[in-house]
Amino acid sequence: MLNPTETKKALTKFARNVVKASRNELKSQKKNTSGKLSKSIDFDLQVFKNSFGLSFEMEDYGQFQNSGVSGFLKKYDTPFSYTDKYPPGKKLDKWIVKKGIAPKDKKGRFISRKSLQFLISRKIFFYGIKPSLFFTKPFEKAFKNLPNEVIEAFALDTENFLKSTLKND
Repeated sequence: MLNPTETKKALTKFARNVVKASRNELKSQKKNTSGKLSKSIDFDLQVFKNSFGLSFEMEDYGQFQNSGVSGFLKKYDTPFSYTDKYPPGKKLDKWIVKKGIAPKDKKGRFISRKSLQFLISRKIFFYGIKPSLFFTKPFEKAFKNLPNEVIEAFALDTENFLKSTLKND
């Protein structure tokens, strides 16, 4: 049986590079207010007898940040959209606090947090969330280099397999 050590190393290197670059992209775009999304980005590499399985994982809302969400008025090239419900204002509460958002009305009075949640939720509903591609860009960049690395690693694995097989004969 073929020992896929080198191929596994190449795929692990690819996955680690994608995770690291995605985290850096989130940081540079300032889309990582709590750090929860960045910490959640990870991968799962499974090695089977005749194949490999590689998947990437992150918080559920990461796919909306990455791909964007079309609003009722503003459309993006994304499978996600707001059509009949506002995003939940309560989910924005911690974000508002961490961002330090405390706007005032025309008279200089602070707006209540509940009103602010509603206003932000309404804006998201109408104008959506612009795609950040924080994961897509690093993945595509790393993927362009992947085929050669995997082919070379697989060739090394095959060579090692043949050497060990010939020694045993």
